Amino acid sequence: MAFMTNEWTGTEHFKVKDFDHVEFYVGNAKQVVHFYRSAFGFQPHAYCGPETGVRDHVSYVLKQNNLFFVFTTPLSSAHPATEWLSKHGDGVCDIAIQVECDVEAHDSCVSRGAVSVMPPTVTEDESGKFGKSSIQTYGDTIHSFIWREEYKGLWAPGFGPLSLPDVPSEDPGLIRTDHIVGNVEWDKMDVWSEFYERVFGFTTFVRFDDTDISTQYSALKSIVVRSKNWKVMMPINEPAKGKKKSQIEEYLDFNEGPGAQHIAIQTGDIVKTISALRANGVDFLEVPDTYYESLSERVGIIDEDLEKLKELKILVDRDEEGYLLQLFTKPLEDRPTLFIEIIQRKGSRGFGQGNFQALFESIELEQEKRGNL
Repeated sequence: MAFMTNEWTGTEHFKVKDFDHVEFYVGNAKQVVHFYRSAFGFQPHAYCGPETGVRDHVSYVLKQNNLFFVFTTPLSSAHPATEWLSKHGDGVCDIAIQVECDVEAHDSCVSRGAVSVMPPTVTEDESGKFGKSSIQTYGDTIHSFIWREEYKGLWAPGFGPLSLPDVPSEDPGLIRTDHIVGNVEWDKMDVWSEFYERVFGFTTFVRFDDTDISTQYSALKSIVVRSKNWKVMMPINEPAKGKKKSQIEEYLDFNEGPGAQHIAIQTGDIVKTISALRANGVDFLEVPDTYYESLSERVGIIDEDLEKLKELKILVDRDEEGYLLQLFTKPLEDRPTLFIEIIQRKGSRGFGQGNFQALFESIELEQEKRGNL
């Protein structure tokens, strides 16, 4: 059964501000950037590469309101991204968190058992000082701690402005990262939730077992950890026993191990956002019309037009604090791994438990098409 509490039981070892950015390793950043601009409405922001004195990789920074995606491609087989991409394909390599002090965040995490990837490093240019450090988390994913207090530049030292030709795209009005979900192996969910509680000082506030998230064929378990200020929320999924292969098992097979499964992005008007994204060519999971037959009875009075939600296939769920609206894209790459969730919160701090059944059945239809159910 689901467990959820808003009570804070963690220990704030260091000050977390918010998600800073998400960095992806990709095979061809120039092409990927075009996709995210045309499909998701991102704008060019910053760049590093040979033109800025960086010889072994390029990184493009895209921006939309308070949402930042960084796409990095190696220019040499010696760059660590080359081996990473060979194993996982395009995906999230770094879930970066903005903190009050990257040194304190890194050193305190390491003191509680985290493995350091990059020690605290301050770089400086005419725009000020920029701090960054990194630790290892599940699979080959890392968390970087970013300190920007004394940096007034565009992005970071070594980056210059990114100027690209205009791309026709409707503005979806995406605001910020809401949460990022990680998939881990069998029986590792509690190991990693304990890691975030012990190392980060986060608290667990939602737990779902296989009775909450299941169909006749497959199931999963999930737990959600969060920072004290609610800005950083990270669900962790693991497979559960079922008659056939679950979506988590399929992910682990194709990703060749644990990793970030999806990024949930907030919007203030999901009807406008989904309308724009569909017009831009974004492909979403199918939701059966039968889902909407009893929607009013399940969620009560809402502000949105039910017929419009049905037309756009938007899901709705309510809890004791309010309601939320959400919709999930199909996988964004040929490997059925990473996807995007669009979410609008109207009081609810939940994750759409009432939608799990419809969501799972939709995902299983896609799995069946791929021969992976």
